[in-house]
Amino acid sequence: MILQAIREELVILNQALPQNRLVSWTSGNVSIRDPETGLVAIKASGVLFPDLSPENIAVVNLEGDLVDGQLKPSSDTASHLYIYRHRPDVNGIVHTHSNYATAFAALGQPIPVYLTAQADEFGGPIPCGGFALIGGEEIGRAVVESIGASAAVLLKNHGVFTVGPTGAAALKAAVMVEDIARTTWLALQLGQPDEIPAEMIEKLHHRYQHEYGQ
Repeated sequence: MILQAIREELVILNQALPQNRLVSWTSGNVSIRDPETGLVAIKASGVLFPDLSPENIAVVNLEGDLVDGQLKPSSDTASHLYIYRHRPDVNGIVHTHSNYATAFAALGQPIPVYLTAQADEFGGPIPCGGFALIGGEEIGRAVVESIGASAAVLLKNHGVFTVGPTGAAALKAAVMVEDIARTTWLALQLGQPDEIPAEMIEKLHHRYQHEYGQ
């Protein structure tokens, strides 16, 4: 079995989606690109998260050909591959329909920076791209065109895509998007919060990225 370590990691990362209430039933997925081979491992289509195993993680090349695995890959595979082909800095992608973030997506609204946590993690607003149909490259194209320098983007009427240098980084971004969206929604029920000034966002983001932690 090729990419065994990555497939084992993907079982853990995919199962973290329902554990963090980011998906329902079989929706959503995580993929990882192996930097050495360029191959992509992704959740198989329609498999329940508790049933995932390294054996039923699909491995494809960047053209979408199945290289290893017994099950067909996620219906979002073409979009994941489009992102990987156009973003060489990205080696992990997460797609969710998490409730609060997707509520903003349903309205086609980006999430402004009202919270220091958003400035820290994303360094700016979480953008919202246009509507795109599922099943081909259209969603991947919308992600690439709309995400900018952010690690996250909403897609109108659809959900959330996050990216990172690793699968774990992309998952962290997905968890943070939903947490920020929930707090932002709650704040909007109380009134109109003030946006953090751009110069403060830049300082917060730099500190978090370069000074925070060990």
